[in-house]
Amino acid sequence: MLHPPSKGRPPLIGSQAAPMACATSPSFSPPHPVSLALLFAPPLLPALAASRSRLPSSLLRESMFCSRLLGGPSLKGANRLLRHGGGTDNDMIFKGSLRTLLPHAVRNLIRLNNLSMSNTSGMAEGFKQANVVILHKSLADDFEKFCRANDGPLPLLYRSKPGEWKCPSLSNDSDIRTDCLQYRKYENGICTEILTSLKEYSEPLKDMVTFYLGCSFTFEKALQKAGVPVRNVEQKCNVSMYKTAVPCCETEHFYCNLVVTMRPVPKDKLGVVVQTTYPMKKSHGAPIHIGNPGLLGIQDLSSPDYGDVVQTHPGDVPVFWACGVTGLDAISNCKSLLAFTHSPGCMFITDLKDEDTAVCYDKEIPEVYCICQNPLHYSITSAAAVQKIRCLEDMIGVDPGDRGIKHLCSQDELLKACLSISHAQSVLITTGFPTHFKYEPPEENDGPPGAIAIAAMLKAMGKNVAIVTDQRALNLNEKIIKEAVEEGILETPVPIISYHHDSADSALLFLCEDGNPEKPKFNHLIAIERAGMAADGNYYNVRKINIKHLVDPIDELFLAAHSIPGITTTGIGDGGNELGMGKVKEAVKKYIKNGDVIACDVEADFTVVAGVSNWGGYAVACALYILSTCEIHDRYLRKAVGFPRFSTKVAWTALALPSVAKEEKLLNILRQHQVRSGKTASLEMEVDGLPFYDIHSHMIEKLLEETLK
Repeated sequence: MLHPPSKGRPPLIGSQAAPMACATSPSFSPPHPVSLALLFAPPLLPALAASRSRLPSSLLRESMFCSRLLGGPSLKGANRLLRHGGGTDNDMIFKGSLRTLLPHAVRNLIRLNNLSMSNTSGMAEGFKQANVVILHKSLADDFEKFCRANDGPLPLLYRSKPGEWKCPSLSNDSDIRTDCLQYRKYENGICTEILTSLKEYSEPLKDMVTFYLGCSFTFEKALQKAGVPVRNVEQKCNVSMYKTAVPCCETEHFYCNLVVTMRPVPKDKLGVVVQTTYPMKKSHGAPIHIGNPGLLGIQDLSSPDYGDVVQTHPGDVPVFWACGVTGLDAISNCKSLLAFTHSPGCMFITDLKDEDTAVCYDKEIPEVYCICQNPLHYSITSAAAVQKIRCLEDMIGVDPGDRGIKHLCSQDELLKACLSISHAQSVLITTGFPTHFKYEPPEENDGPPGAIAIAAMLKAMGKNVAIVTDQRALNLNEKIIKEAVEEGILETPVPIISYHHDSADSALLFLCEDGNPEKPKFNHLIAIERAGMAADGNYYNVRKINIKHLVDPIDELFLAAHSIPGITTTGIGDGGNELGMGKVKEAVKKYIKNGDVIACDVEADFTVVAGVSNWGGYAVACALYILSTCEIHDRYLRKAVGFPRFSTKVAWTALALPSVAKEEKLLNILRQHQVRSGKTASLEMEVDGLPFYDIHSHMIEKLLEETLK
């Protein structure tokens, strides 16, 4: 029986912190592993007393020395140092001592079956821990392929030879048959038994291969050092683990969905968490999702599939990492005759320090941005990508017409809009400002080129794209798209659709399958140089002329999107009367001529302001290219499963970037269809009264130079 401490007696280990520190310092030569095991093994002490003659006298003396060194009174008193598990204060007294022990000492305790802890979180702090998968040698090559193809959840630390119970590159004295707290036995894919030792299976293990895979317990100490509270450690429990709806990359025999761990993190610590864990790639690296669990297919955080429920604090955000328990699900699905794994949370503790090889941070510092509030969603990209996109935003923010648009600009709107768009699977774009009500068609040529530039990039990224426009302009836009494909401006056609207000539910029915807000057809709406509804319900050009009779109420889609979880919106404009500019309407009223009348009242989540709206469209296309070729962002998008996609995207997304040649062709197409310059109604090679050559062409060249450098 394990004995708790006497009431009122100070903890023997916790009160002797200084001696313990000396025993775990780098310069200290550790005692014999067995002596440490004897020190913490009360059930063995009676046997030890009865059989001293069978043990070397040096080992006995060393055990006595360890007991005195660590503050224990003697071998007789060592019983008091071991505590039961179960989350009690006594458990934490003992677990606190395990944090400072060297790995081989902890392994010896586990090997002797003298720990009743439920997990290894916090044990032997500063050393790597590993998930364990043991399977028949005939499956080993395929499982290694599975690990390589999904190295986020399954970072391979070591693959043994058949029958190899030690792992010399990870530890000096280990035995995988005994050195995990608990094991799972799988027969034909079903977990049939929980074990504390695999020694009875030594014969079949001779034909089996062990895989040691990185574990997130490794980085918990690093998070604490960085000032981040680790809630599962604070709450004395195992980390929460969940099955997701994210499929891993399959191999011949192995397939499953990603399993993740979740740690609640204070909102103001998210950046620290990402930057601390990012370089620790052999311990799962940076998070694969931050925010609402439903986006991963997790329905209820209070019902983890493995581990314990971890309570969140006010202001905490759920942060998810890829988890090695993914391997357990893959083993189960494989349905091999016999396999073993560790039990979730009961890791193998290695002798390796947890300082992973530092990644060069020259262009690899990750940053975190909130891209949606409903549902809560954060994204990650590199500091280098952020800087490039900020440069694009500065370039397009010039004010060639001296209209005061600098007062509408806000830093990182372009960045956050494009981060949000990059996560979308389906995007709806709208454009069309019928400012020339005396002409047919009344459209201006600012807007369609920017919309097509965005559409081209989105299609190259593999997203579903459609353009919604006024019913009266449907044929015109279809002709423009058809000719854009013929001229090589677009690779394939973009569907052109219209929106009709037939009932109060028209917008919901348009945006969602069968009007069900849980099934949106589009994840992001983009308005570029689209006439926006003012506070009085009318639509105005810059001269305060009401053009409502020429405008379909596409604003309703943006208004409805605010109440549909999972749809975000972006407005791109250059004067404040465009759809989405309601976010900056107070500045429009104050600084833009006629702003008190013409200001759009409909908000978008993100507002991209440019000197000419087309420039905003070009900048969005360029920013999306930058994100699609960012390794950090690519890993976050694919949830660290499958192979990196950013390298393959470089060539074919580069072809989709806007260019002077493409935009010249498109402007000529618009001229042929009598689509005029906004400011002058001219059919010359100009947009908003500014000549295409030397003004617009120069802007395109500058944007491309920054994007591709």
